[in-house]
Amino acid sequence: METLISVIGGANVDLSATLYDAFIAADSNPGHIDIGYGGVARNIAHNLALLGARTQLLTIFGGDLFGGLLHDYCKQQGMDVHLSERENALRSGVYLCINNHGGEMIAAVADTECIRAITPEWLSKRSGEINLSDFVVADTNISEDAIRWLMENVTAPLFIDGVSTTKAHRVVNALRNSKLPYLHSLKLNLKEALAVTETATYAQAAQELLNMGVAQVYITLGAEGVYCRNAAEEWLFPALPGEVVNTTGAGDAFLAGVVYAYTKNIPFPKTAQYGLMAARATLMSPKPVNPDIANILL
Repeated sequence: METLISVIGGANVDLSATLYDAFIAADSNPGHIDIGYGGVARNIAHNLALLGARTQLLTIFGGDLFGGLLHDYCKQQGMDVHLSERENALRSGVYLCINNHGGEMIAAVADTECIRAITPEWLSKRSGEINLSDFVVADTNISEDAIRWLMENVTAPLFIDGVSTTKAHRVVNALRNSKLPYLHSLKLNLKEALAVTETATYAQAAQELLNMGVAQVYITLGAEGVYCRNAAEEWLFPALPGEVVNTTGAGDAFLAGVVYAYTKNIPFPKTAQYGLMAARATLMSPKPVNPDIANILL
């Protein structure tokens, strides 16, 4: 039977501005602006669908024009959205980022208030279908309570993306407050990992997360690659070479690559290498999801 992956969390309209020259604060900077579709969970689901996985996205679409466009686009890209919901009273999620002339993010603002509607009660109504999944992925755009519900009620391996230093605290708090403090895999970047564990190195951060109940930890290090660890072993894989066009979505692609590797029974830590390949594919694209990822990764 075909592997089913459920992905839970944010879906946004992305506004991405890339500068032509060095950034000048408090001034109008020449550059170009791209409009696309993003959101961490949506990006992960999109990458998995492009890789040929049977993927269902659980999110909230706003009642505005953006919500309709997002809903239709997700369906067109092969994501099953029947467990998602359109909330007419809510505005859709919007992510705005500014990148320097090298494609690296300077700053970003995420308006994801609509995702607050993904509550434990909302998830509970869908628990039967969620638990038909072989793998479940969530981002920390959803609340601490919703993350804790997933930890305590999902029967499939659960993967979580930390999203940001502010939101990554939600998964740590959920682990600390859960009756069943166990998580199959957690992906954080270095800044997030150090912030949520209050440690000084990625190795210390990973050990602290293992102590909390995370089985596999992936800490992405940007140009330095990725550090991954479980109870038995630790590995540091270098980043793969390639031209950086845009960094938005690379972390999302990394986790999608990791989850895809697990669907193919690839063992830890080789799963991280699939994540690096997926991240490189996205770094080479101006879009947060590279439409050619399957040709690059498979």
